[in-house]
Amino acid sequence: MKTAIECIPCFFRQAIEAADLIGARDREKKAILDRVAQAVPEFPLSATPPEMGQRIHAIVREVAGSDDPYASLKRESHKQAMAVYGRCRDTIKRSRDALRTAVELAIAGNIIDFGARSFFDVGEEIEKILRREKREIKKEDGGCFQYGFFMEQLSSAHNILYLADNVGETVFDRLLIELISARYPRKQICYAVRGFPVLNDAVAMDACNAGIDAYARIISNGYDAPGTILEKSSPAFRRLFRSADLIISKGQGNFESLSGRKRPRIFFLFMVKCKVVARQLNCEEGAIMLTSNRGTDQDCAG
Repeated sequence: MKTAIECIPCFFRQAIEAADLIGARDREKKAILDRVAQAVPEFPLSATPPEMGQRIHAIVREVAGSDDPYASLKRESHKQAMAVYGRCRDTIKRSRDALRTAVELAIAGNIIDFGARSFFDVGEEIEKILRREKREIKKEDGGCFQYGFFMEQLSSAHNILYLADNVGETVFDRLLIELISARYPRKQICYAVRGFPVLNDAVAMDACNAGIDAYARIISNGYDAPGTILEKSSPAFRRLFRSADLIISKGQGNFESLSGRKRPRIFFLFMVKCKVVARQLNCEEGAIMLTSNRGTDQDCAG
């Protein structure tokens, strides 16, 4: 997905909110904004938004003097997600279609996104999803929720690459990976995290804390963008990406950076959090997506 003109003011919004989240003083905020203002003219619209996100958060880390300025916020996200894990697991067990419910809850976990939204309560947001899922997520309207196609591809895939997004969201990824592993014990699942801390995205330690390592092999993509920039990722990750039969891609940042890829088969699981992405998918902000790279240009309105 290319960068739209509307993304440019959003870059500055992200920079300001990032500065607020790390408790920066006014002088530090000004330094961050000055650096972003210098970077924007050099940033091509042909690049993806997560590529600019990488630059923004590298600036934030440098000004903050910390390799992981979001560490405390990530701990809180993990804590809140674990607080609802048991209830979500029970919901899956009681469901008539356990795998579908696990998919829905994995997508619901994508509300944990400091890049698009700064302040939220994980428990409250998950409660909203659980209350409204029958009304909003059950319809397979065009490309919005391609569960049938997803099941076809999942059942035939041998090697699955699952692309992580945010800390806390990893707990909801575990719900889905647990069920896939139990239902298809011979499938090989790899769970790919960021190579270095960026924003509140997960690295290897965060995935282990969520218990992912009991069900999947955890790997690093070798880069620190809030998305998956293949050209900057490690050679080992690129080989794994190319050889996967199926890729489950979580989060809007991964969608923005990978939606134009034709192969291998990718399913994007995320909540639409900005009007640019909503316009590309012809859906509303807040829409819950399970769409493949076969269907990202389809009409999801309805």
